[in-house]
Amino acid sequence: MEAWATYRTTSAADWPTRRLLQAKGDSRVSVVLPARNEEATVGAIVATIREHLMDRVSLVDELIVVDSRSTDRTAAVARAAGAEVVSQDAMTRGLPRLTGKGDALWAGLAAAEGDVVAFVDADLREFRPHFVTGLLGPLLTDPSVAFVKGFYHRPLVSTGGVEADGGGRVTELMARPMLNLFWPELSGFVQPLAGEYAGRREVLARVPFVSGYGVETAMLIDLLELVGLDALAQVDLGERKHRHQDTAALGRMSAQIMLTAWSRLQQRGWANPEMLPTALLTQFRRGGSDALPNLDREIVVNDVAVAERPPLAQVRHQLPRRQVAAA
Repeated sequence: MEAWATYRTTSAADWPTRRLLQAKGDSRVSVVLPARNEEATVGAIVATIREHLMDRVSLVDELIVVDSRSTDRTAAVARAAGAEVVSQDAMTRGLPRLTGKGDALWAGLAAAEGDVVAFVDADLREFRPHFVTGLLGPLLTDPSVAFVKGFYHRPLVSTGGVEADGGGRVTELMARPMLNLFWPELSGFVQPLAGEYAGRREVLARVPFVSGYGVETAMLIDLLELVGLDALAQVDLGERKHRHQDTAALGRMSAQIMLTAWSRLQQRGWANPEMLPTALLTQFRRGGSDALPNLDREIVVNDVAVAERPPLAQVRHQLPRRQVAAA
């Protein structure tokens, strides 16, 4: 792990735009943002990529925002800032309806035409171009790299102040211990659940996409098996500021990641394929009109089941041509 981390870890500062332009050659680059109700942040991200990486220089050829059934002005804001907006449902028409971030990512990959595809979360604040150039660096300069994962400091802002690395609670409490236990080859990834990553389109099209919050976990595990650890890399992107979820939401996220890991254990024969874990997560909410006697809490049960889109390469012929979302 130490040898891999030393060899396959770089910093965004190592990849100046001029160097990437020289290395790009005839390759096409797509950037995809999955977005659901992100009107407050998506416009600034799109505008930054458009200005610095498309208008000033021709590093990014295609900028796509996948509207994941937003009920706010996400699509309109993204379009006004200069992105091509596609609908998650339009890109998956004719296939079973799935929900969650992973399905939006899959739809974005289906829409993208670049040889290299970078994914960026749409809730980032104080976004800078190096979040994209850092991810592209190893892919454009080294043909042996198939996938690049970002990592960063994640400050957690609370009423008590700012904890410099307080973000990433699901990573530290659940995902990292689990990966170390079953897939120790992946233990060198600083942020295995990071939402910023990039890969060669031909490789990404050969792995399934989990529909919910397990998508990043499944992708790392599946790519490890498909292309091997040496084809995976990571890049330090500095500091990442974004919206944080409450503890109950993090619990549901953790449950989906655990179910995803269980499916991979079963696929590899490391877990009994006849044992299906429950997909119902019981949580407690303090107070409320349905609070139980003596508990002062109501019981909340959530279905955290995850589904998967098959590898895009297997079903590409079934999909409709790319459709830009209506204004």
